[in-house]
Amino acid sequence: MNATSGPQSVGALLLCRGEPPEVRPPALLLREQLLLAPAGAEWTVLVPEGKPWLRGGESVERVVTGWATALAVPAGGRPVVALWWDRDRAGLTLAAGFRRTVGYTWLADGTPVGEDEAMRTFAARLALDPVLDVQALQPLTEPDPDADAHTRLIGVVAVLARAGLALPAGLVPGQSADRLRSAALDQGAEQLERHGLPDVLRAELDVVESGPLGPYLRGPKARVLGGAQLLAGMPLLLWGAARRNGGWATAGALLVAHGALGLAYDRLRER
Repeated sequence: MNATSGPQSVGALLLCRGEPPEVRPPALLLREQLLLAPAGAEWTVLVPEGKPWLRGGESVERVVTGWATALAVPAGGRPVVALWWDRDRAGLTLAAGFRRTVGYTWLADGTPVGEDEAMRTFAARLALDPVLDVQALQPLTEPDPDADAHTRLIGVVAVLARAGLALPAGLVPGQSADRLRSAALDQGAEQLERHGLPDVLRAELDVVESGPLGPYLRGPKARVLGGAQLLAGMPLLLWGAARRNGGWATAGALLVAHGALGLAYDRLRER
């Protein structure tokens, strides 16, 4: 490939460590037009349908970094890798939970302008092989007159393939957003759409329920917890009311309310 050509388009791909059912709820909350498709074992790819970096005047790097961060935080620390490119540069951004994002950038001709330590952190947070995979990433941080920015991104994808990533046919970093969208639709990608406030609320609930507190909000543990709160709260409420003790009565009322609401929520979500 001509080392002076570089990427002649603007686009991005979001590589999420997780299956589509896990990625879909937080992706809906981005309020963006996205295509979702499985991308190998425990990987999902999101392809932007729109071009928000043209509407708001922000760079594609800044836009997708925000997306990756928003996707990673509610996912309980599951990593999200954003690959992005424009006419002058290309790069990657890794977000994982509340940790600071890690990024690496190349100029259009492939010249590395990132820190070597960032690439090692990238490998560590993705739990890549500390020897083989780090050795495979190392050449991407070194000068190479035969590798432009497009080639560098393809090299990143090749290393991630060792961790199970398998992009659908036609999804190649460096292509235009329109070509990526067309290729994703040809491979049966799902169009993420919302229809008003109920869908947004449902997505938010799905995100919460998929987190650490999920088992205590819905399911057997939630029902046990709700029942225990009712059993503990009712005697306290009656005892406090009989003795005109406002503190105990309030504590009992709160336990009863929490237990009843928990059981009601579990029942409604089950339906």
